Amino acid sequence: MARYAGPACRLCRRLGEKLLLKGERCFGPKCAVERRGSPPGQRKGRRRKLSDYGLQLKEKQKARYIYGVLERQFQKHFAEAGRRPGLTGDNLLLVLELRLDNVAYRLGFGDSRAQARQLVRHGHITLNGRKTDIPSCQIKAGDVIGWRAGSTKLNCYKKVAREIQGKTIPRWLSLDMQKLEGRVLAAPERPDIDNTIREQAIVEFYSR
Repeated sequence: MARYAGPACRLCRRLGEKLLLKGERCFGPKCAVERRGSPPGQRKGRRRKLSDYGLQLKEKQKARYIYGVLERQFQKHFAEAGRRPGLTGDNLLLVLELRLDNVAYRLGFGDSRAQARQLVRHGHITLNGRKTDIPSCQIKAGDVIGWRAGSTKLNCYKKVAREIQGKTIPRWLSLDMQKLEGRVLAAPERPDIDNTIREQAIVEFYSR
């Protein structure tokens, strides 16, 4: 399955809520959900009420869109969450949240997860001092995420250095704003994951 390459705002309109896929644009007047709240496609009256299966599928798709994960990879993350002790739903969100591209986004290195994933794929981000170009790489407490030395001359790095002061860093992360180097203090807890995903619905979807 190929990665979705269409308009990101179309996904938000399809689900009827903001998924914050476009960074700062989502908070401005150009947000498609604010301008056109109706779902994309030809309009044929009122939207039908979703079944239980439809609601579960919607939650699964929402999680995939938010974290930018393909279906097969999402299934692997769910399987990994099921092998860990504890609640599968909480474990799934923890696996998604501790992906390298998401941690780079949480540190403010990218305006969106898609931009942070691109930085990782292009080799601009380091993990514990070594270049790592695998966005799905799992991060653990004590890991250090920074920029490759050669990437500090790029315009994207200079933009982050200028704007990083105004960004909020989650409490489970710390950031040296002079070096633009972040450290994972601990694994995030459920209240630290600020999204509207109903993880139990995802568990029910895969438990059919």
